[in-house]
Amino acid sequence: MSRTKIYWLVDDGLPEHVAMMEAVPGVGNVGKLVIDSLVEKHPSRTIGWILHPDFPPHSTLDENGLVAPPRISINSVILPDGRTVITIGGPLQPMTAAGQHEVAESILALAAESETPQLLILAGLAAGTDDKGVHVICADASVRENLEANDIPVSREHPEAGMIGIAGLLVALSPLHGVPTIGLVAETLGASTDVLAADRLASWIEAGLDLPLGLDLDSTEETARNLMATVEIGSSLEDTLTEESEGSSDFYV
Repeated sequence: MSRTKIYWLVDDGLPEHVAMMEAVPGVGNVGKLVIDSLVEKHPSRTIGWILHPDFPPHSTLDENGLVAPPRISINSVILPDGRTVITIGGPLQPMTAAGQHEVAESILALAAESETPQLLILAGLAAGTDDKGVHVICADASVRENLEANDIPVSREHPEAGMIGIAGLLVALSPLHGVPTIGLVAETLGASTDVLAADRLASWIEAGLDLPLGLDLDSTEETARNLMATVEIGSSLEDTLTEESEGSSDFYV
């Protein structure tokens, strides 16, 4: 039985949306920068929390000065064209493999129940200074066939050494839930907050998937400054993931 709890702050489920996007801290915090920038720049509201007992036991003050539990937030964001996307993200993920699996299963179950058209998993890949690509990956042959029919190349080589954490589980388990899911992994130098890689990832999503995110480098840099103020919340987990992946530049988190 899953120990994950979804606590709704608004209504009791997701509004109609064109995509769900997920990111947690990882290499370069690339995906998290995109998610946080969307929430901060466009009309948005937090509609729910994902709670799990294996989150780091660190409660924090919210924007109203009230103590809130460790959580992953579910936000609805209105894009510049008026359509809504759902973002799922936060400064942490469960500290155990079982917890990560349970949270991933709960997110996929929510996406399936809400008939999410597409789930985008945003992440980073440590690479060299001249590497600026975005890898598209998936776990479902029919999803890959659809992407390639729309002239979107899907990687058949990466992740050669595996994909860890919630991100990897969401991609790998998605066919079991019938949720069309793709991983979008931007190459990054691996700095704490790689603004340039996040900007490239956002631009790829706009061009490749026709989602007008409406972000710019200035807004992403402001988000990066805010992120640096809270990054230590998940630092112990990030250190653990780094140790596990040491010796390979091909782990996605």
